[in-house]
Amino acid sequence: MSRPVISEFLHDRLHNRYFRSIDNKHGVSSSETVFHYQVTEAGITGRYQGGRIATGHQVGHALGDTTFELLYHCVTIDRELLAGWSKGQVGQDAEGRTTLSFVWGWLSGAEGGGESHYVETTS
Repeated sequence: MSRPVISEFLHDRLHNRYFRSIDNKHGVSSSETVFHYQVTEAGITGRYQGGRIATGHQVGHALGDTTFELLYHCVTIDRELLAGWSKGQVGQDAEGRTTLSFVWGWLSGAEGGGESHYVETTS
């Protein structure tokens, strides 16, 4: 099955940018967690840490011009090993910052899922 090529919009809005949570009621990440994304022709990768997250990684690919999906895993400061999936939508707020909205769920280490929202930050 052929996957969509990463659009210029998706690349420009994610590549080498940092994000913080602004709403993640049912997740482990918080406003103290920083996500950093890289985008190549091969796909999307990310690293995250802060708050309850000791270290985490993401890998994914484009679904469309403004949408993508990720698999993620992390180790918490309590030494929990967690893994999950997410589908994201890239947008832009009134100040011109990139926003990310996700629907997500756990695959291992926890149960449930939810929705979360992130906004671009400087680091």
